[in-house]
Amino acid sequence: MRSPLRIVAVLVGAFFALQGLNWLAQPAAAAAGLALPLLDGLARSTEIGDFAAFFLAIGAVTIVGTRPGRARLLLVPAATLGAAALSRTIAWAAHGASFAPAFVGVEVAASAFLAFASQRLDAKS
Repeated sequence: MRSPLRIVAVLVGAFFALQGLNWLAQPAAAAAGLALPLLDGLARSTEIGDFAAFFLAIGAVTIVGTRPGRARLLLVPAATLGAAALSRTIAWAAHGASFAPAFVGVEVAASAFLAFASQRLDAKS
């Protein structure tokens, strides 16, 4: 029987991976979901490529990290999401960006959950 913690971690990974796939399949909708305009030209390439990579990597590493004996890998997406939350906060505090509490909240909560799951799932593996 799978542990509920492992199942939730897989769902978190799937959520982020689906976000990445959405950037590839429906970039305008994905951008709108993050309150972004879909940019043009080379900027669009960067926007789609970087956001897809960010979400796909977080999702893939999270899913792989749910495998028995691999829970330490969950620290990678935890750190990445924590860095995103910190960077958003710096953008607000130092560069005049609007504060994004919903996005920061998701990033902090997911980061904390993945760090917790890393410790718990390693102990159970």
